[in-house]
Amino acid sequence: MLVEDHPVMREGLLQLINHEPDLSICGQYEDAATAFAAIPTLCPDLVLMDLSLRGSSGLELVKNSRASYPKVRILVLSMHDESLYAERVLRAGAAGYIMKEEAAEKVLGAIRQVLGGGVYLSEKMGAKLLRQWIGGKPPEAGSSLERLSDRELEVFGLIGQGKGTRQIAQHLRLSVKTVESHRAHIKEKLNLKDANELVHTAIRVRGE
Repeated sequence: MLVEDHPVMREGLLQLINHEPDLSICGQYEDAATAFAAIPTLCPDLVLMDLSLRGSSGLELVKNSRASYPKVRILVLSMHDESLYAERVLRAGAAGYIMKEEAAEKVLGAIRQVLGGGVYLSEKMGAKLLRQWIGGKPPEAGSSLERLSDRELEVFGLIGQGKGTRQIAQHLRLSVKTVESHRAHIKEKLNLKDANELVHTAIRVRGE
């Protein structure tokens, strides 16, 4: 099953996957609610999904799908930086995270790895998590980012990409007022003084 709200990207993934002799898309959706409702009917082996979806954060779809249909494997394919999202996605119940900028061969490899019962992360992200566990520190233990809700983290990540309030509102299909509210909550939770410090922090975290 494919869950992607960008029609061009969705069509590209559809063609890429359906051209493989051992893979096929059983359903395609652009919003989390419709996709979740279709799972018991389609019984997919894997849900390939973005995080930015119509109506809700994709992380909510991961959590709900994992809770209700634990046998369904989930692979997140997203534009959002893996340094912010990969750990949270895995804790939510997904079996892998891959960024959209990766080559088609890597995307197909990730799909097959997750379908085969494995977990997929980039080498860089996998090494980071391994270092944390060897050092006795669980992923993101004590991180201030843990205070952010899923949607707030999504907004924070887009700020780190240099997007302004109106751009974020358009991208997430939210009102400008809602995005401004998220920004205010992020500043409060991360103890940031003003908008400039928010932007600088988001850019710094993205580069780590």
